Amino acid sequence: LSTVDFDLIPESEREEFKEKLSALRDNAPKVAFKDMRKVAERDLGGKLSDHFATFDERPIASASIGQVYRATTHDGDDVAVKIQYPGVAEAVETDMRNVQLLVPLLKRMAPGMDAKALLAELRERIADELDYEIEAQNQRRVHRAFKGHPFVRIPAVHTALSARRVLVTEFVEGVGFDVVKQLGEEERDRFAEIAFRFFYGLLEREHIAAGDPHPGNYILCSDGKVCFLDFGLVRHVDDDYLEGEQALARAVAAGGAAGVAHWRSAPGVLPNPDDFDPDRVLEQLQIAGEWYFTTGFRRIDPEYVRLQMELGSSPRSEHFDYMRMQTLPPQALLIRRMEGLLFSVLGELRAGGDWGQLALEYIADVPPSTPLGEIEAQYLA
Repeated sequence: LSTVDFDLIPESEREEFKEKLSALRDNAPKVAFKDMRKVAERDLGGKLSDHFATFDERPIASASIGQVYRATTHDGDDVAVKIQYPGVAEAVETDMRNVQLLVPLLKRMAPGMDAKALLAELRERIADELDYEIEAQNQRRVHRAFKGHPFVRIPAVHTALSARRVLVTEFVEGVGFDVVKQLGEEERDRFAEIAFRFFYGLLEREHIAAGDPHPGNYILCSDGKVCFLDFGLVRHVDDDYLEGEQALARAVAAGGAAGVAHWRSAPGVLPNPDDFDPDRVLEQLQIAGEWYFTTGFRRIDPEYVRLQMELGSSPRSEHFDYMRMQTLPPQALLIRRMEGLLFSVLGELRAGGDWGQLALEYIADVPPSTPLGEIEAQYLA
């Protein structure tokens, strides 16, 4: 919500509204260090001084399930230490049990949706996010995939110092999203293209959907690289499913109604394919993903993001009757979340680019269309 303009809020007050929400996103209420210390020492065993040469008790970041501190190891490494809030796992588990009460409501709102399968996927992903050992595995894998990359940086994990509720990584210096938003167009456009290439490249090459690309998870380093943080909410996507997603995207971009109907039906998105007009399904997707499926330079702004979300997914959409009868495969949940959050981030940046041509690099394997793409292609080769 902190990245989207809403017409329900007067235009003169929208920025203040988003700023207040972004404070919750990036700087949640802090928990006393004595309580956080207990969590860390219980999980790591022994005192913090047994594991760290120095440890600053002032948090440098706070978020929904944990706080981050700066420390140095006994080997002299500068590290970020993320500690989970005490009791948060139990609180979230209670919340997730209560979510089951929403199943009848969801079925009334969207009769075609397999609500139980989606909620099971949500529970599994959030359970993973609460286990920092799983996040450490995810981050090590992404770090290996982007090691030495010309414009992407992933902090290395200190495995020996990490546990279920403690994650220790390399500390990376850089400026946050609010600073990046104030940069000139050229710098913002470069930052935005790097974010696009990172998330779609991670999905296309590594089959990893990173489901939390919100603005608090990007840092612009002094050398021009963008550092990406937080790999708790991720999912490995099966080869066959991803190939189907790419085939569907190619069909939408090409305007092929029959192909869209086929690839929309294959994973079960259309529970009863004969009830859907292929041309209307194509039109629905073209409207919802216009920024992604249309080639040509486009500068995205918050108003465009709001309008696209209204036309593509709200009850006011002319295609809402079709949306109600469709479902969302569990493997698509984090992919759609990634796309939606990234789109809203591009809007906040007021980023310009030929997003449709960039997308074709990842869905149709066309040659790089920008200097950054050519640099990355050389690296990958």
